[in-house]
Amino acid sequence: MDPVDSAFATTRRKDFLPRGVRHRASYDGPLRIAAGQTSSQPRTVADMLRLLDVHPGQRVLDVGAGSGWTTALLAHLVGPTGSVLGVELEPALVAFGSANLARTRRPWATIRLASSGVLGDPGGAPYDRILVSAEPDELPQALVAQLADDGVLVIPVAGTMLRIVNPGAVVTEHGRYRFVPLR
Repeated sequence: MDPVDSAFATTRRKDFLPRGVRHRASYDGPLRIAAGQTSSQPRTVADMLRLLDVHPGQRVLDVGAGSGWTTALLAHLVGPTGSVLGVELEPALVAFGSANLARTRRPWATIRLASSGVLGDPGGAPYDRILVSAEPDELPQALVAQLADDGVLVIPVAGTMLRIVNPGAVVTEHGRYRFVPLR
């Protein structure tokens, strides 16, 4: 089985949604979670994870962790020899996502409150992979700078999914998508 398919099979979206929308977990579209944020469309998440090309043992940063679903999917992909840090600006979502993530029993993954005005986790860099689940108008160089050698960043920018590979910040485009704004 493809690693992304395996991650989806063991990490059900339903377990990361508020009770009121769990019945819609199989809907292939965004679902509201809290604080104006959404759980991304499953097909989009799968596309992003395939572009990210995560391997066991890697260090991954998940920007916009939300409900914890993408953090948990990434934790499955890196396995116990890797690590995943999810950062989230909304305190209510940090609590919700952390509780959801704890139920997966993947202690190599955590979610913490993002610092206002600071993108990602510059103090913890470099990262092998960075996933961003919110959309800026321009590619944030602050996140590109947090990539390790041979690192990959996947981010929707101004409606286009970008894959950035270090060194040299080689950018490729991978279709049109809509996301909540990156703050």
